[in-house]
Amino acid sequence: QEHEDEWPLAEILSVKEVSSRKLFYVHYIDFNKRLDEWVTGDRLDMKKLQFPKKEAKTPTKNGLPGSRPSSPEREVVSIGKTLPTPVQLKSFFFFFHKHMIISPGRKRKANCGGTDEDSQDSSDGIPTAPRMTGSLVSDRSHDDIVTRMKNIECIELGRHRLKPWYFSPYPQELTALPILYLCEFCLKYLKSLKCLQRHLTKCNLRHPPGNEIYRKGTISFFEIDGRKNKTYSQNLCLLAKCFLDHKTLYYDTDPFLFYVMTEYDSKGFHIVGYFSKEKESTEDYNVACILTLPPYQRRGYGKLLIEFSYELSKVEGKTGTPEKPLSDLGLLSYRSYWSQTILEILMDLKPDNGERPQITINEISEITSVKKEDVISTLQYLNLINYYKGQYILTLSEDIVEGHERAMQKRHLRIDPKCLHFTPKDWSKRGKW
Repeated sequence: QEHEDEWPLAEILSVKEVSSRKLFYVHYIDFNKRLDEWVTGDRLDMKKLQFPKKEAKTPTKNGLPGSRPSSPEREVVSIGKTLPTPVQLKSFFFFFHKHMIISPGRKRKANCGGTDEDSQDSSDGIPTAPRMTGSLVSDRSHDDIVTRMKNIECIELGRHRLKPWYFSPYPQELTALPILYLCEFCLKYLKSLKCLQRHLTKCNLRHPPGNEIYRKGTISFFEIDGRKNKTYSQNLCLLAKCFLDHKTLYYDTDPFLFYVMTEYDSKGFHIVGYFSKEKESTEDYNVACILTLPPYQRRGYGKLLIEFSYELSKVEGKTGTPEKPLSDLGLLSYRSYWSQTILEILMDLKPDNGERPQITINEISEITSVKKEDVISTLQYLNLINYYKGQYILTLSEDIVEGHERAMQKRHLRIDPKCLHFTPKDWSKRGKW
């Protein structure tokens, strides 16, 4: 690692030559993909190379040998610590390039059912860019190699420049540009500043399309129908995919509603984050994707988005849960929100005729609209459930109480239900949405 003596293992995904200098695209093993980057050869320890193990051919249905691996497990073989000769190195990289890049990958239908990502509660700081042990690992059981690599260098959105964390399927001709320009109101992507300036003279949007269903102070929420505003919804998904890894994109946005949170100033309503949800969910999902854009993270907006999703569930008279799996940062935000919400209720309970206050899991779920399974997992995570004299009791220690009070003092942004103007629709009676 830079400024360290450590050489963490990394997987080389691609090689390119720029100005007669070889660059290697690496993924740090056991680190999040948002840290992946292009590095120069001096940050590779060529003494410790591991080649992909040759895959055994397995019989296909008609009995002929096939080339599919027998197991999706990642397999590596160490070749020792000796430095390869230039000839070996050349063939080594050619083999890798041919094996991993040129062979066509599987085509996948994209979907926008993803959860995310707001790092406001994240304690895992992004480490400095490390050097790494040179390693090649064939892992074709996951996404094809192209979708594992960041393809956009930089995005300019209003007054912010954003460095994407992950791959997003923008048109290929735009991926070679040093900066991709987005209109911050309609999210249309443009290839140059001049094109953006020309577009802004014609674009009359100053807020997301759709209905404003909440406003308090400078914070507003807009409800956008994925069928009525298809272009905007698709552009929103493309932008979100730059910062979401666990789920990919749906070009068919018809089955989804998008709730975009904005901050208002004299120039208009600027997008802060959003969440999407299915119009009809058989599994009580009240969030599909959720994202706070990086410039607004660590400021409480993530919890505000989560709180808003549960306020909608309360109006609908349902309990809800986010679509799984949650990302690392998404899980941190949700777990923090669930903990604070449940502790708020428990601490407000009053003794009944001198007896200890009582409450059931179902009652907590009904009050908060948090699904019962999430309530139980949160109580277990907080280690509040104890078995005492034949019954389960919840024990709040002083540390838990003090920690909760400190957290609530920092939480200045809250949803005011009185400012919500929302009428749920019965999508099952609306044909094809």
